[in-house]
Amino acid sequence: MDKMQSVVLVVHTFIAVMIIVLVLMQRGKGAEAGAAFGAGASGTVFGARGSTNFFSRATAFLATAFFVSSLTLAYMSSQHNDAPDSLLEDAAPIEVEQDTAEPAAEQLPELPAIEDEPPSGEESEFPVLQEAPPAETEEQSTQ
Repeated sequence: MDKMQSVVLVVHTFIAVMIIVLVLMQRGKGAEAGAAFGAGASGTVFGARGSTNFFSRATAFLATAFFVSSLTLAYMSSQHNDAPDSLLEDAAPIEVEQDTAEPAAEQLPELPAIEDEPPSGEESEFPVLQEAPPAETEEQSTQ
């Protein structure tokens, strides 16, 4: 079934490329205006009538073949059922190891106690802040 699906996919891709080529080779609706000024269709390979009829029929045929190959690929992919319904079905179970170590909080070293005043005879790295004197009010400053 996989080989058949691959063949249909290659044919489908080839048809898509051929449709692109045919559409690019066709003339637009405004191309006939140029034929009136000397770029006529008398020198074309497909005759005086031009290539419109041939390209239109070839495009219609390839579009039908593309539609049929699309339906065939959709049918083949729906019949291909060896994939799991869920991603978790084929997943291997994960084994969780139990950690016997003590929690991280108990592993931290003890911090030294904070002292308000340095021991006698030693100066602290950081000076102790003293309280600021009370601010004067306006009445006291005017007297």
